[in-house]
Amino acid sequence: MITIGQFFAVLGAAIAVLLPGIGSAKGVGIAGESAAGVVTEDPGKFGQTLLLQALPGTQGIYGLLTGFVIMQRIGLIGGKLIELTTYQGLLVLSAALPIAFVGLFSAISQGRTAAAGVGIVAKRPEELAKGITYAAMVETYAVLALLASILMIFGIQF
Repeated sequence: MITIGQFFAVLGAAIAVLLPGIGSAKGVGIAGESAAGVVTEDPGKFGQTLLLQALPGTQGIYGLLTGFVIMQRIGLIGGKLIELTTYQGLLVLSAALPIAFVGLFSAISQGRTAAAGVGIVAKRPEELAKGITYAAMVETYAVLALLASILMIFGIQF
């Protein structure tokens, strides 16, 4: 039977994967809509626009990584689920929150920024690096949230 602590820890892993995944799907979709419009006018810009479309997908990867780290630490992957107190489970859940929420919102924001970068490519394809730079600035906060979540997860004593 699963304990309340284990439930909270698994919930943390689920939230870490779910919210950034939703944000990435939304962000990639936003950028993809802009990219598709550009490619209908100039199919030769597919590679440049695809690169910009892919950028908001990284938050989903960060969330998945965090979820896997949680599942490995609590023994859900490759072992036996360890006993967790309610307090430990809540700590794990809390540690998942930075990447969960920052991943959700930054992926959507990055999708909008990448869509604007697609607009740059539409008129000035030689300026792709500027569009990528704008989108990468949003990425910074997702990376910081990933780092915070991972450090907190490894700081919890089981």
